[in-house]
Amino acid sequence: MKKEFKIGLVGIIALVALFMGINFLKGKSLFNTYNEYYVRYTNAKGLTKSTVVYVDGYDAGIVTDVVYSYSNRGNVLVEISIDPNIVLCEGTQIMVESDLMGGCTMNIVPTPLSDKRYLPGDTIQGYEEAPLMNQVEEMMPRINAITCKLDTLIGALNTLVSNPNLASILSNVEQMSANLTTTTEHINTFMGRDLPVLASTYNKVGENVRVITENLKSVDIQNTLDSVNMTISNVNAIMQQVSNPNGTLGALMYDRSLYNSLNRTVSTVDSLMTDIKARPKRYVHFSLFGSKTK
Repeated sequence: MKKEFKIGLVGIIALVALFMGINFLKGKSLFNTYNEYYVRYTNAKGLTKSTVVYVDGYDAGIVTDVVYSYSNRGNVLVEISIDPNIVLCEGTQIMVESDLMGGCTMNIVPTPLSDKRYLPGDTIQGYEEAPLMNQVEEMMPRINAITCKLDTLIGALNTLVSNPNLASILSNVEQMSANLTTTTEHINTFMGRDLPVLASTYNKVGENVRVITENLKSVDIQNTLDSVNMTISNVNAIMQQVSNPNGTLGALMYDRSLYNSLNRTVSTVDSLMTDIKARPKRYVHFSLFGSKTK
């Protein structure tokens, strides 16, 4: 009995060790509990058991089984075991992504926590990332467009470099740079020396304007306006008298006979002055001893 007991004990230990070794190779831990979920794909992309499941780059679990439905093509069921502390809410995306080396990884993109959660044993619809070559094919039109632009740019650069006038252009650019430097120096001089002088002059002008304004405030504008209005009233009265034909000034302005009389008087005086100039002795007598009046 003792020998048979030993043989049985050794067999049990061997089975336990075998079980632990198999689970270790699968990536399972015998001392931690995991929640199991099922993810449905149309293409597993070479996903195998013991593939690590990542959540935000964190090793959160492994793939425990991959079952292909031979009766229903395009239906692959993947069993995953993940850390029970990770809560999967509705809307969570579990993606299979291919890498450059031909393998694939499984990534869980969780959504914000909500009351609608997946329970262990639920089946979740998986998402498949577009193959790398498909992504490259989608990018090819953009790459071709960029290549065409690069060819055009390189052609323009070659044309510019082969231009015999490039040296003169560079010389002109250098001269322009020197002119800009000189202009900058002049501006600095103006800002440092002339601008304060202009500002001082402007301040003086402003002060003079302020003084003039203060003087205008002291002027009795109302009395001045009253005087101007009185003067205008007097001028209007005079103009009314002038325009009135019954007044003295009006009679002088509108009496035609007076105008004719004045013209005759002026004409007579003019004739008299002409005759005096022609015969002054007729009108003026001068003698030391006197003379006989003629």
